[in-house]
Amino acid sequence: QVQLVESGGGLVQAGGSLRLSCAASGSIFSINAMGWYRQAPGKQRELVATISSGGSANYADFVKGRFTISRDNAKNTVYLQMNSLKPEDSNVYYCHAKGRDYWSPADADYWGQGTQVTVSS
Repeated sequence: QVQLVESGGGLVQAGGSLRLSCAASGSIFSINAMGWYRQAPGKQRELVATISSGGSANYADFVKGRFTISRDNAKNTVYLQMNSLKPEDSNVYYCHAKGRDYWSPADADYWGQGTQVTVSS
């Protein structure tokens, strides 16, 4: 099994910054794409940013120019630097990884438990 543990959420004023981290651990054979999603109460989970194992990043339009995703493959960790935060960025942010453990024949989707980000106006 692969576990994802997020950290770095919290309360920040509008215009401020936060950095989220997500570390994968367990019986990891390989981790391919990693990313961040967010979900507000009663709404669908939406993509924020993803990054391939080679470092190619993809962003949702609503965070382009404000958020930066990065990863440390040696640590199986993905980061999300969030700048110029807006009240509408307030959500639970979930880490995602596509990979496999030593006993799986194919990649699977793994999710973190979520971390709350609250931006006050």
